Amino acid sequence: MATYKEIKGVTVETRDSDPVQNAGTWASGGSLNTSRSDFGGAGIQTSALAFGGNNPTTLANNEEYNGSSWTEVGDLNSGRNSLGGFGANAEAAIAYGGRDPTTRAYTEQFDGTSWTEVNDMNAGRIAFCSPGVGTSTSGMAVGGSPTINRVEEWDGSSWSEVAELNTGVTQGATAGANAEAAIKAGGYTDSDQTANAEVWNGSAWTEVNNLNTAKFSNTMSGTSTDALNVGGRNPSGLAQTESWNGTSWTEVNDLSTARFDFAAGGYSASTASIVFGGKNPPSSYKTETEEWSFPPVTSTIIKEGDVFLLGGTTFKGVVKASSPSTTWSSGGTTNSPRAYGFSFGPQTAAQMAAGEAPARVSVSEQYNGTSWTEVNDTNHAGGAQARAGSGTQTAATIAGFAGASTPYGHAETWNGSSWSETAELNTTKYSRASTLTSGPAALVFGGTSPATANTETFDGTSWSEVNNLNAAKYTHSGVGSPTAGMSINGYEPGGYTTNVESWNGTSWTEGTNTNAAQGYGGAAGASSSNAMKFGGSGGGTGFSAITELWNGSSWTEIGNLSTDYSGNIGTGSSAAALNIPGKSNPSTIPGACEEFTGDITLQTITVS
Repeated sequence: MATYKEIKGVTVETRDSDPVQNAGTWASGGSLNTSRSDFGGAGIQTSALAFGGNNPTTLANNEEYNGSSWTEVGDLNSGRNSLGGFGANAEAAIAYGGRDPTTRAYTEQFDGTSWTEVNDMNAGRIAFCSPGVGTSTSGMAVGGSPTINRVEEWDGSSWSEVAELNTGVTQGATAGANAEAAIKAGGYTDSDQTANAEVWNGSAWTEVNNLNTAKFSNTMSGTSTDALNVGGRNPSGLAQTESWNGTSWTEVNDLSTARFDFAAGGYSASTASIVFGGKNPPSSYKTETEEWSFPPVTSTIIKEGDVFLLGGTTFKGVVKASSPSTTWSSGGTTNSPRAYGFSFGPQTAAQMAAGEAPARVSVSEQYNGTSWTEVNDTNHAGGAQARAGSGTQTAATIAGFAGASTPYGHAETWNGSSWSETAELNTTKYSRASTLTSGPAALVFGGTSPATANTETFDGTSWSEVNNLNAAKYTHSGVGSPTAGMSINGYEPGGYTTNVESWNGTSWTEGTNTNAAQGYGGAAGASSSNAMKFGGSGGGTGFSAITELWNGSSWTEIGNLSTDYSGNIGTGSSAAALNIPGKSNPSTIPGACEEFTGDITLQTITVS
C-alpha cells in the first residue's frame, strides 16, 4: 500500500488545505502601470519590485507591489534593459548589469525610496538568469552574456567572482534565499536551449535532474530545495510551471498567460511566488501579474482515522499519526550573550539587537547559519520580550525598549547597515511589549506599567493606534507579520497565561490555548497558521525548556530545548527555528544558540 509521501513527495500536516506542490494554482493580481519585458524583479507576493526593462525603448521606471496593486516609486539612476535584480522585499533590492545600449557593470541599491549607485560588477553582462539569488546583503548574479558561465557573489558592498557554472547559460532562471544555496535551471547555451539544472552549495555547482522541458527566457522563485520554474520559450512562449522538491521536477498548473522575458518574486519560498510583465507571442508587452496559491481540499483533515477525498481526486486515504522531528541541535554562539533582546529574520540569516546582560546593552549581531558577527549598535540600550516577525538583515523595525526607570516609547529602523531613530509610539510607551516587523512596517502590542492591551501599527513613517488585544499582558511572544500574527502567552494580572490571540491586520481574535503557561520565552513562525514557542518563565522554577508546535488548529508538545531558559528569544519559521539564549538561571546568560530544523509533519496519509 503506497503512502501519500511516496505519491506526492511530501507528508501532510493537520490543516484544511493541501500543501503539496502540485495543488497550487495561479490567480490574477494587480497589473503593472507600465508594460515591459527584459527587466529586473525582487521580493515576494506582498512586497515586490519591477525595475528597468524596455517597451520597446529602454526604461528606468520602478514599481512597487503591495499584494494588490503596483505603485510607481523612485526610478533607477541609469535606465537599462536585460538587467538583473534580487532582494527580499520592496524595501531592499539590488539592480545590476544591463544595457543602455552599451553593456554595463552598473550596480544600484534600493532602500525603499530611492536607488543609490554602489560598486560595479567585475564584468558587465546582460541577459542573466532571472531573477538573481538572495537579498541585498547576500546575493548572486548567475550566467548572462557574453561570459555565460560566470557567477558573481554580492556581500552587501562589493562583487566577488566565485565558482563557475558547469553548463554556462544566458536567459536561464535561478532561485535562492541567499548566496549560500541556490538552483539554476534552463537557459540558452552557446548553441541551443537547455533543460539543464544545477544546485549551488556555497562553494560549487552540482548538476541535478533536468527540467522536463528545455526552455530559455524563463524565471523562477523559491529555494534550492523548493522552487517553481515558470514560463519561458521553446522556442515559442510557454505557460508551463514545473515544481522542484529538492530531487526532481514535476509539471504542475500552468500560468493563465504564456510569457517570456519576465520577472518573478518569491525569494524564500515557492508558496510566495509572483510573476509579472514580460512578452506574449508574437511580441506584445505585458502588464499582467499572477500569484501562486493553494486551494482547499474537499474535506477537513483533523484527526487519525478520518477518511477523505484528496483535492477532488479519485482515491481515498486514512490519516495516520506519525512522529515529527523533535530535535534541537547546537548552533553558533553569540559574541555578546544577553537576554530580553529583539530578534528577526530566518534561521540562517537572523539578527538580534539590544537586550540586557544584565545591564542594558545596544549591541547588534547578525547570524549566517554558523556564526554571529557584530554590526552597528542600536541608538538605545535595553530590550523587550519581542520577536520581530519577517524582518530581514536588510530591513526591520523594533520598538518599546525595556529597562529604563521610565518605560521607553522609542522605535528604530534597520536599513541593512545601521539603525535610525524614527517616530515614537503614541500611547504604548511600555516595556516588555512584543514587536512584529516586515521591512519597515511593524506592529507593537501589549506591555507593562501597568499591563496594557494597546496595539499600534507603523507604516514606515508614523505609528497609528488600532484595535487592542482582548487581554492586557506583557512578556508575551509574537510571531508572524504586521498583517497576520499571533500573541502567545505572557503575563496577565494574576500570573502567566496559556492564552493565545491571532491578528488579521485589523483586529485580535482569541485562539486555542497552549498546553503550558509561559512568559519571557522564544517563538518562531511565519504567520498565524504555523508557529513554535519554546522556553521562558513559568512553572515551578521560573525557567523552562518546553517546546510546543502550532499547526493551525492545535498545540502539541514536542522535543524540549537542551537548557531551561527565561528571557530567551526566537526567530525563523516553525520548520526552521532559532533559539537565542536568555538566562539559564538567575545569574547566568549562556551564548550558545539552538536550531530546530526538520519535518514538523504531524500526520501521514496512507492511500488505499
